Amino acid sequence: MAAYFPNVIMYADEFPQAIWDTIYMLVISGILSTILGLLIGVILVVTRRGGIMENRVVFWILDKIVNLFRSIPFIILVPTVAVLTRWIAGSTIGREAALVPLVIGTAPFIARQMETAILEIDPGILEASQAMGLSPWEIIGKVLLRENIPGMIRGITISMIALVGQIAIVGTIGAGGLGDMAIRYGLYRSMGDITFVIIVLILVIISIIQLLGDFLVTKTTH
Repeated sequence: MAAYFPNVIMYADEFPQAIWDTIYMLVISGILSTILGLLIGVILVVTRRGGIMENRVVFWILDKIVNLFRSIPFIILVPTVAVLTRWIAGSTIGREAALVPLVIGTAPFIARQMETAILEIDPGILEASQAMGLSPWEIIGKVLLRENIPGMIRGITISMIALVGQIAIVGTIGAGGLGDMAIRYGLYRSMGDITFVIIVLILVIISIIQLLGDFLVTKTTH
């Protein structure tokens, strides 16, 4: 073991903190991105042409904002929102500061996933809800957010897996995590064994997310 992974053994005490930092950023930014993405996704659906709360101005503005932030490569997005990051987190360096670009980069992606999942709902169900006299808010709560939960979970699962890759990138701004270790030791010091172990750990995290997503999809499919 020592012969094949000498650097891993030497820096073994740093792995627990790196794993914790990665999970911390994944959970916090994941929750915030999901809430914001779901909200934006619902607004996009209800304000689009023919929507239950049609508003072309709101839809056009929000649609373009989502497209804009989805089109910016994450590694470019991080310095682009540095001013906002400093205003919110008080710094552009560190784990908490990394949450800002992570949420900004992930929420639009989740919004599109939520929009797609909601649009897959049978239009007949919406028509029946309107015929029953349900208000727009009741339709949102009882129909749009309930009729395709498996589709929403699939979208969130895909987004969380992508988020893991973005968390690795924020290691470049001193956010910590496995990405930071890969850069400091694997890239700058050419410690290939550390890079290998980090890749395995990231694959394990992604596999757990996928398994959890598949489990929840199975439980909510009826």
